[in-house]
Amino acid sequence: QVQLVESGGGLVQAGGSLRLSCAASGRTFSSYHMGWFRQAQGKEREFVAAISRRGIKYYADSVKGRFAISRDNALNTVYLQMNNLNLEDTAVYYCAADSDNPNPRRERSDYDYWGQGTQVTVSS
Repeated sequence: QVQLVESGGGLVQAGGSLRLSCAASGRTFSSYHMGWFRQAQGKEREFVAAISRRGIKYYADSVKGRFAISRDNALNTVYLQMNNLNLEDTAVYYCAADSDNPNPRRERSDYDYWGQGTQVTVSS
């Protein structure tokens, strides 16, 4: 089992940047695919990015070229660097861990463990 704790959210102006972190407990972090999802008010939780155990990266079309996911297995941490933020990026951001699939998936049901979320608010 793994516990996930996100940090780094906050208020930022449109065009600005934020870096989210997700710290994982346990000694098997490197065996998990890690994902970032987000949920805007009144909307479904949606896939943002994922990184495989081997470091292969996947992005939603809406963030491709602006967001970058990375992981540091020595620190048991996954990051989401968010650049050129816009109003549509406002949401609660969640990190998640997947231990079962051969490759990272984009469906929330494929992830076994979730953090509590961190709020990102982009202002005009």
